[in-house]
Amino acid sequence: MVNGSVNFWDSDVWSFVVVLAVLLGAMLIANALRRTIRPLRRSLIPSSVLAGFLVLIVGGVWKRITGESMLSTATLEALTYHGLGLGFVALSLRTMEKHRGKKARQDIFSTSTVVVSTYIVQGLVGLAITLMLYYLIHSFAAAGMLLPMGYGQGPGQAYAWGKNFSDAGFENGVSYGLSVAACGFISASVGGVIYLQRIARKKNVQRTENAEQVELLTAEHITSPGEIPLSESVDKLTVQFALVFLAYGVAYLFMYLIHRACSGIAFYDNTVRSLMWGFNFLVGTAVAIALKGLLNFLRKKGVVKRAYTNSFMLNRISGTMFDLMVAASIAAIDLSAFQNRQFVLPLLLTCTLGAAATYFYCRWTCKRLFPDYEDEAFLALYGMLTGTASTGVILLREIDPSFETPASNNIVYQNLWSIIIGFPMLLLMGYVAKSITWSWLCMGIMVLLLIFMLCLMFRFKLKGLLQKKKEG
Repeated sequence: MVNGSVNFWDSDVWSFVVVLAVLLGAMLIANALRRTIRPLRRSLIPSSVLAGFLVLIVGGVWKRITGESMLSTATLEALTYHGLGLGFVALSLRTMEKHRGKKARQDIFSTSTVVVSTYIVQGLVGLAITLMLYYLIHSFAAAGMLLPMGYGQGPGQAYAWGKNFSDAGFENGVSYGLSVAACGFISASVGGVIYLQRIARKKNVQRTENAEQVELLTAEHITSPGEIPLSESVDKLTVQFALVFLAYGVAYLFMYLIHRACSGIAFYDNTVRSLMWGFNFLVGTAVAIALKGLLNFLRKKGVVKRAYTNSFMLNRISGTMFDLMVAASIAAIDLSAFQNRQFVLPLLLTCTLGAAATYFYCRWTCKRLFPDYEDEAFLALYGMLTGTASTGVILLREIDPSFETPASNNIVYQNLWSIIIGFPMLLLMGYVAKSITWSWLCMGIMVLLLIFMLCLMFRFKLKGLLQKKKEG
């Protein structure tokens, strides 16, 4: 760089492109490995997860030989953080069919109660372990609360809250959170395969050899009546990207203005700031829904003649963002942290017991709430609550390749309810790392929240028992 100008040969000019090239190249290699190695394909590990581990291993060897990081950790962490937000914005801009029928609405709400109550169970298991280890080996007391963020919420939230916990004094908090998320994908694969083998033996259910369905791309997928054409002065895909980044940019502006206005206020600095920036995807989702509503309103009024959003393309954008987020999150793990027993022991216990608790809790709830399709509901929910929604879909496709049961729709439509009823649980994340007293207090509050969620989950059965008691 000379006199402030940028030279094309400067590493800063190429660093972001190099990171993307490595991650995307690793995904191509991972996908080829999955297709050619049958045990790997049947393990159900997503290509993005395998790609992340490939980059992590190669990066570790590179650093051992050269003493330098192969990829920019800051870039990998930024991709993890923003991938979640951009993916949710793209999903929120889609045009979704309204789900009709009382039973369908009940199942969607019941799914949201299972999701939120599983977060609480994961939080209780994780926090109980790390509180115990705090007194035994002086590990970070609140580290266990990263279990529901890594398993239930995914790599984006695991990174965001790992970073917040690092600021609160948790050394290697980012790597811990990302490691939990990586273990979640492994748990999804192992638990999913165990369950699939179990039902195959008991019910003679045949797994599909290839869980990836071939999607026939027709003109109706890419362009529908009333939409903008596929290509004119601006490409249709460009318009979708523009809407996604516009909504995300407005979300940033909103958070930035609040930050500027409230910075210096103790309550904001100590609590609200980490919550707001940690849940950037929620703010982005709200802005995206508002933008979609505005476009629909303008179209009804005749101001806008054509529909600008296309659900098929927005699904592809969200899928790309989530794939990048997953691969980048695993590649960003700092392997040197595994030399510390205060890092490794809590991680192993939390992830192992957390996976077991998630497995058996989902099994227990699905058997009672979704008796008509309990196996499909379990695979979708367990996969989502240890990995991401796409992991749940991968497991579900093994026994329901055509999505004939409501299980796939349930995990898509439950998000709004989960955000509403799960907010108290998420609010605790801003307090649990403040002190050991707060950690114990949050654990007590979660016990009360779990009792409330169980009552909400089995509301109809409780109502029936009360009626029988009155009649008796």
